[in-house]
Amino acid sequence: MTMNLYVPEGRRINNAENRKWLSTPLALTEAKSKEIILEATALMCDSQHNLIVDLGCMKGVIKRNDGAVGIEEGRVRDIALISRVGKPVCFTVEQIKTDSSGKFYAELSRKRAQEKCILEHLSLKAPGHILDVKITHLESFGAFCDVGCGIIGLLPIDAISVSRISHPADRFAIGDDIKAVIKSIDADSRITLSHKELLGSWEENAADFCEGQTVTGIIRSVESYGVFVELTPNLAGLAEPKAGAAVGMKASVYIKSIIPEKMKVKLIIIDSFEGEYSLPAKYYITNEKINYWRYSPENSVKNIYTDFLNQ
Repeated sequence: MTMNLYVPEGRRINNAENRKWLSTPLALTEAKSKEIILEATALMCDSQHNLIVDLGCMKGVIKRNDGAVGIEEGRVRDIALISRVGKPVCFTVEQIKTDSSGKFYAELSRKRAQEKCILEHLSLKAPGHILDVKITHLESFGAFCDVGCGIIGLLPIDAISVSRISHPADRFAIGDDIKAVIKSIDADSRITLSHKELLGSWEENAADFCEGQTVTGIIRSVESYGVFVELTPNLAGLAEPKAGAAVGMKASVYIKSIIPEKMKVKLIIIDSFEGEYSLPAKYYITNEKINYWRYSPENSVKNIYTDFLNQ
């Protein structure tokens, strides 16, 4: 099976084609001549922050300045290299040499693989294009995502879902493969992502529920006037105050009413309790690109939307 060229790191390492190119020095030489992007595990990062890579048929070395786009200029910190130890890294083969003992080793460039990804893939994208990405790191302000060949984009917390969360860890775990839409790309190819637009409109989410049902949700906020319970990542309802309800708890809720023109779902909490419960993402967008997304119903007093053509 032919590999997709510009996938997040880790996607190609067990691919049969990838293993074929790593199998012999002759195959590596051919991969060099064709500038094929390959992937293998980084075994260590030495004191000069060069990555040592296990190619199977020989050792590989990614010198520090070839470790990532932006390292040499200081735009990317060395932790981006150190954190790859024990994990897959992508690269092109630059040279095959022999060391002082006569053993073959390969000089590799992760930076070159990323430059190819930018030139041949990301530079052809614009706001509204949808990417397959991988969650690499979580901070209180957002999730960092591999958008291809180890190039990182930021998914801000307020762009993860319409339903508010206290931390990206409420929605994602490191290593999750998700879809995201490009919100912006700056002159240095830094990418800001969004996610909520892919999770459906208010009406699409509300269509999965009806008045009179009792369903499970997650308590996301407790206010003096009521409790916000997330029914799906893009739909939350307001319940009357309930003693013992706390953020992060599961709740069984009775759906009292659904009011599209006000984008409201009124709930009654039957019970709240501790326990693991997650709401899986359901993607409503199947196209490769979206130009405009409207969350609110046509007859709603509020107009919540994203216009990707006018960022």
